[in-house]
Amino acid sequence: MKKSLLAVAAIGAFASAAQAQSSVTVYGILDVGYVGANSSVVNSNTAATATTSNYGLTTSSYPGSTLKTTQGFLGQSAEQTSRLGFKGNEDLGGGASAFFTIETGMSPNSSTVSAFNNRQAFVGIKKNGLGDFAIGTQYQPIHIAVSKTDPGAQNNMTGSVIYTGQADSGVTGNVGGNTAAYQSRTSNAITFNSETMAGIQGHAMAILNNSNSTTLNNTTAGQTQNVSTGGNVNTTGWALGADYTLGKLFATANYTALKQLTTTTNQTFGGTLASSAGTTNTGAWALWSGAQTATNVQDNTIYGAVTYDFGILKAYANYINRNASDTANTSYKQKRSAQQIGVRGYITPTVEAWASGGTGTFTPYGVNQANARFNAWQLGSNYWLSKRTNLYAIYGQYAQSNAAFVVQTTAAQVAAGTSTTGNTSVNANSYAVGVRHTF
Repeated sequence: MKKSLLAVAAIGAFASAAQAQSSVTVYGILDVGYVGANSSVVNSNTAATATTSNYGLTTSSYPGSTLKTTQGFLGQSAEQTSRLGFKGNEDLGGGASAFFTIETGMSPNSSTVSAFNNRQAFVGIKKNGLGDFAIGTQYQPIHIAVSKTDPGAQNNMTGSVIYTGQADSGVTGNVGGNTAAYQSRTSNAITFNSETMAGIQGHAMAILNNSNSTTLNNTTAGQTQNVSTGGNVNTTGWALGADYTLGKLFATANYTALKQLTTTTNQTFGGTLASSAGTTNTGAWALWSGAQTATNVQDNTIYGAVTYDFGILKAYANYINRNASDTANTSYKQKRSAQQIGVRGYITPTVEAWASGGTGTFTPYGVNQANARFNAWQLGSNYWLSKRTNLYAIYGQYAQSNAAFVVQTTAAQVAAGTSTTGNTSVNANSYAVGVRHTF
């Protein structure tokens, strides 16, 4: 009997130890509330346009006109994108552990269940004293650095020149093509995060998704053999980052270089030779999340920031620069740079507030396009009901002048595919009040 009791006790202790070594956590965010927005887009063309959408700016077809848009709805994800995730960790012994994360976006106000929205999905290995490696769809080092240094904590309302995620809250069309300061996540990626040594932690990412094809068509005797080279579809990139912490000072510097290159060559032995450099990019930034839809684009981004915690508040300074060029025609480029300062702190033990303001320049995709200047500012506040639940209020404004864009001014230009350049100016604001719960 005593041996049986000892055996049961030993089995129970072993099970408890095994359970302690492996764990899975369910986490998420639900953010809902009222969202409002106003925008005004002025079309300064001297002729009527045959198209009304230019780099995200929906303009009137009449010259010198102003298109005003007002939005107001019970929405979601104003302060933070709603999501559901699972993450786990297993102790492998010897200071090593395995981990994984699976995360999908959520739409609390949708009446239907949407398809799985892959925000993150990766698995990795960590070694104490060295760092961790992971493979899958992951946040870029720049996005993680912004999460540590953005005074607005990456909320989805108008007013930030660094994190411009308005689409997640349902606010659309208010800043035209100037909505992508950087790309937040990348698929087909391997990452490395070092341990912190002397206050310095390093970050690295490499992206690889290449496809090269050749088809050999065997023919009957006496006929010419045909070889079709399908070409290359190569999606590659890399990123480096470093964080430095010294007491209340935090500084970060990051660089990302992404490239999507498509080439196609069709060759017939004994006959003709035809080749193509691929399809020229139509003007969007290289969006590398999921489907990685950009074509023939070199996309480079620099981000640097400094924060200092004074105790009663934390001060922020940010700078970002992004350049995208067409690898099939390097004369076509798109640029954006911005700088921002802000503060964030607690007014009372339960009331938190932040403020930020920034300026920048934006050059739409094309050849020798004119720069547009823009500025934005934002105010926000949280009232914490508990550590996991808060009420929030956010207001932000954005203004952009003389944003050049390509337009087709006559039916003949539409038919011929030719174009001229026009200008727009934009003024927009958005605001939200709501409740956010994390679990």
